[in-house]
Amino acid sequence: MNWAAIGFDWNQARAFLATAELGSLSAAAKALHLTQPTIGRQVAALEEALGVVLIERAGRSIVLTDAGRDLLPSLRIMAEAALQTGLTASARSEAIEGRVSISASDVMAAFVLPEILAELRVAAPGIEIEVIASNALSDLRRREADIAIRHVRPQHQDLVARLIREASAHFYAAESLLERTGRPKSLKDLTGEVFVGFGNREEMVRFLNGLGLKATAANIRFDSASGVVGWQMVRQGLGIGIMQEDVAERTPGIVRVLPAMAPIRFPVWLVTHRELNTSRRIRLVYDFLAEALSRTA
Repeated sequence: MNWAAIGFDWNQARAFLATAELGSLSAAAKALHLTQPTIGRQVAALEEALGVVLIERAGRSIVLTDAGRDLLPSLRIMAEAALQTGLTASARSEAIEGRVSISASDVMAAFVLPEILAELRVAAPGIEIEVIASNALSDLRRREADIAIRHVRPQHQDLVARLIREASAHFYAAESLLERTGRPKSLKDLTGEVFVGFGNREEMVRFLNGLGLKATAANIRFDSASGVVGWQMVRQGLGIGIMQEDVAERTPGIVRVLPAMAPIRFPVWLVTHRELNTSRRIRLVYDFLAEALSRTA
């Protein structure tokens, strides 16, 4: 097997296959439980990896290029193999039972995890899940949780960690707010705007300043230690907030502020303790989360 020749991501190939089979990016997004922009990015990434153009857009529909049509038979075989692999794994996972606790930020716990856990319930019905929604870092060495989803790299050598992806965040605001105040065109236009802060206000001010925005504590008129509460305040038009892209794109009535601005990047780490190597149930949930979280890019 020439492993080096396999240079593309299956998730990207799956996105293209679904788009080709269903006829549009929006239909593929609905079938794969992703957003249309995510599907578009994955198809574009596959085209870049392969060095060919696979689809051309015609309004809301797509037209396959010759290269795209040539690729379909091989991808259909891959999809069938992937499906059979999943079925085989599911048959084995049904025999795995027990409780697994997952620690994640309140935003991740509220807006991202439930959809993933619904898939896990089908794949491994014997697994019970406790979600610990906390913006503090759980001490996995003291078994405060079995698995943690973090945005900082763990330092302790007794922990097992995997960098799942680099996620994106942006400035967002309620459509109703921008209708009242106007749409900013540059960071300079955000001077004097009201922001919703998540967590420590002083840290938020330093973060905004680091982005090149002249802001003080007076700009943060509303804040909460809870990201979920803060996001609800953004939804109500109380101010501009920063949110990860995959959450914001699922939120109706929210639009990106400064869409041309480069994204704010942050890592998504999946962390567990050494019992990962001996516990089948923790290994199953850990691997399932790793695969699912990589799809929410």
